[in-house]
Amino acid sequence: MYSAPTDDMQFLIDDVLTVEQRLGGLPRFSDMGVGVDLTTALLDEAAKLGADMVSPLRRVGDSHPATCTAGKVSIPPGYAEAIQALGAGGWVGICADVEAGGQGLPEIYGTAACEIWNSADMAFALEPFLSSGAALAIKAHASDSLKARYLEKINTGEWSGTMNLTESGAGSDLGPMKTRAERHGDHYKIFGQKIYITWGDHDATENIIHLVLARLPDAPAGSKGISLFLVPKFLVNDDGSLGERNDAFPVSTEHKLGIHGSPTCVMAYGDNGGAIGYLVGEENNGLACMFTMMNEARLKVGLQGIGASEGAYQKAVAYARERVQGGVAIIEHADVKRMLTTMRALIEGMRALAYTEAVTMDLAHYGDADERSEQQRRIDLMIPVIKGWCTEVGLEVTSLGVQVHGGMGYVEETGAAQFLRDVRITPIYEGTNGIQAADLVNRKVARDGGATMEAIQAEIKTTVNDLASSGNRGLQGLGSALSKALAVHVQTTQAVLAMAADDRFNALGGAFDYMMQTGYLFGGWHLGRSALVAESLHAEGERTAFCERKMATAAFYGARILPRCDAHAGAINQADSTLTDFAVDWL
Repeated sequence: MYSAPTDDMQFLIDDVLTVEQRLGGLPRFSDMGVGVDLTTALLDEAAKLGADMVSPLRRVGDSHPATCTAGKVSIPPGYAEAIQALGAGGWVGICADVEAGGQGLPEIYGTAACEIWNSADMAFALEPFLSSGAALAIKAHASDSLKARYLEKINTGEWSGTMNLTESGAGSDLGPMKTRAERHGDHYKIFGQKIYITWGDHDATENIIHLVLARLPDAPAGSKGISLFLVPKFLVNDDGSLGERNDAFPVSTEHKLGIHGSPTCVMAYGDNGGAIGYLVGEENNGLACMFTMMNEARLKVGLQGIGASEGAYQKAVAYARERVQGGVAIIEHADVKRMLTTMRALIEGMRALAYTEAVTMDLAHYGDADERSEQQRRIDLMIPVIKGWCTEVGLEVTSLGVQVHGGMGYVEETGAAQFLRDVRITPIYEGTNGIQAADLVNRKVARDGGATMEAIQAEIKTTVNDLASSGNRGLQGLGSALSKALAVHVQTTQAVLAMAADDRFNALGGAFDYMMQTGYLFGGWHLGRSALVAESLHAEGERTAFCERKMATAAFYGARILPRCDAHAGAINQADSTLTDFAVDWL
C-alpha cells in the first residue's frame, strides 16, 4: 500500500526551498500562514486521503476500466466518492483564487498533493488535473459573466473540466482541425468530434465544463484561425441551477495500455442540432488561450512521472525485503540494491527539480514586479525539461520496479507492471517529448541567445563550489562530478545554439539528447543543494539518519547517474550528418 513520503517532501519544501521566507511574505500569501506548520498539516491530510481512499482504487480502476454505453460513461467503483472527497477537501482548487472558490495557496503545495494523487492512482489523478487546467484558462480569458457562472463550481470540485484539442486528423498540428462553430446571437453552436478527451464524461460531478477548440466559418486558415469555446455538459440557468442537457455526448472510450480507470473519450458535439458554447477570449485566438494552462499542465505531467516512480519504488522495496533468494532477502543482492538505489536517486532528483520550479512559478506570477519577467523566463525554460526528462525517467524507474520483482513483476497480479503501463502515456501527451525537446532548444534556449540557461549554469557553479567545501567525501565527489557535467553542458549548449542557427534539422535531431543531458545535470544540481542542507542539519544533530541518507543518495547520483550526461553530449557532438544522410527509404 502506498504511503506518501512526507518527510522527503517537507524537507524539500521547508528546509531546502524555505518557502516561508521566499513566498510567505508575498502579498498573495501573507495571510496564509505559509511555513512548517501549514506544510505539515497539508501533507498529513493529503497523505491520509491518498493512502486510505485513492490508493486502494488503483487496482480497482485497472481491472474495471471505464466504459461507454449508449452515450453514457461508467467509471470504476469508488472513483466518484473519491472525486467528491477531493472536492470537499478543497484539493481541486488548492492554488486557485479564494474569491473564486479556491484556497489561494502556493503552487508548491498543489505540486506535493498532485504527486501524492499520482503515486496513489494516476488514472484517478487525471480528473482534478484537467479541472484545474480548465479553471486556469477560464480565469485568464473568459468574460466576467462566464467566470461568475463557472469558475467557483470547478474550483470547489462540484463540477469538473476538460480540454478538447485533438481530432483524428489534427494531433500535435491543430491546423487541419475540422470542428466548427457557428454564431448564434449571444452564443455559438459547435459541431464536430474530438478524440482522446481525458475524463470526457462521467457522473462523479454534477456538470462537466468542456473547453473546445473549433473553427469559425470565416476564420483564417491554419492554427491562427482556431477559437476556444466553453461547452457545458448541462446548460446553466441564470440562477446557477442546471438546465437541460447540452448536445455534447461521449461516443466511446478508448482501450488503452494503461490508466484504465480514466475515461478517455471520443466526444461528439452537435449531432442533434448543435452544442451550445460560449466564446472564451477573442475569436481566432483560441490556441493562445488554451496554452495559458500549458506550463502548469506540463509541470503536472512531469509529476505524473515522479508519482508513478515513487509508487513503483515503494512496491519494489517492499517486495525486495520479503523475497528470499540464496538464503537472504534479495534487497541484499548487489544488483537489486543497485536498481533500488538508482530508483531512489532518480526520484529524489526529479522531485527536487519539480518542487524548486513550482516555487519559481509562484514568483513569476506573484513575486516582486521587477523580478517576474526573469522568473517567467526561467520557468518557461524549465517546463520542457520537467515534462520531458521526468517522464522519460519515469519509464526507466517503473521498468526497474518490474525488474526487481523478477518474473513476478511481469504478471499482473503483483501490480508492479501497472505503474509501467500507466506512466507510458506521459511522454506522449501534453506535447510529445520530441516536441518538448524541440521547444527547449528552438525557443527556450535560443530565444535569448542562451542567457537564461547561462544564468542557471552560474547557479549550478555556485553549488559546485559549495560542494567542494563540504566536509563529506561523498559530497566532494558529487561536486567534482557535477563540475565536469556542467562544463560539458556549457559546451553542448553552445554547440546546440550554433546548430539551431546553421543546421536546424541536426539541431532538432540532437534536441532530445540535450533535454536529457540537461535533466540529469539539473537533477544532480538539486540533489547537491539538498545534500548541503542535510549536511548542515546533520552537523546540528538533527534527523541524523534522514540526513545521512540524503547525502548518500546524492553521492550515489553523482557517481552512478551524472556520467549519463557525457553520453548524451557525445551523441550531440558526434552527430555530424549521420541523421541527415540516412535515407527515409531505408527505415
